[in-house]
Amino acid sequence: MTVWNQQFEDILRGHLPFLGAQEPLAEDLPLRELGLDSMGTVELLSDLETAYGVHFRDDNLTPATFHTPAALWAVIDGLRPRSV
Repeated sequence: MTVWNQQFEDILRGHLPFLGAQEPLAEDLPLRELGLDSMGTVELLSDLETAYGVHFRDDNLTPATFHTPAALWAVIDGLRPRSV
């Protein structure tokens, strides 16, 4: 199971108009089916970069990255700086 933090879920939920407030955000839900369109993807990308202090590289900007919450979190988690 993928474990993301509450900040990620809150940001993501703000861009998923078809996900009810009380519905669980399962890691394998297709984001497009939950209402994430191309404009929403751009806005989500900006919100995530700001919140996590990361920059999505060109090779991260693929449909696969934004397919499910788990896929998106995996990319963000990989971009986040690690404390030593």
